[in-house]
Amino acid sequence: MADVQFNNFDAFDDAADGNAQGEDKVHVRVQQRNGRKCITTVAGLADDLDVKRICKAFKKNFSCNGAVQKDEDAGEVIQLSGDQRTNVKSFLVDQEICLNDSIVLHGF
Repeated sequence: MADVQFNNFDAFDDAADGNAQGEDKVHVRVQQRNGRKCITTVAGLADDLDVKRICKAFKKNFSCNGAVQKDEDAGEVIQLSGDQRTNVKSFLVDQEICLNDSIVLHGF
């Protein structure tokens, strides 16, 4: 039987490509799970922000489930169910948590 090579896709791969000012960017990505299901990840929020409280506000405003995951590279990452990229960007700008030009949307 032939060996089948699958491409390992790392959604956080392009975050390392940025320059020194890319460290303060907030990266909003969508990752495909199975079938039509997907999750939205928000990484790169400032350390002084209450990430759990922001996640709670996301869950309440977008009517979706969410969790805060710890990552060695990205710090605390918010995971939301469904494709919430545009909702997250508009929420962060409206609540003045981030500037519009410091948010980077990734995905299809």
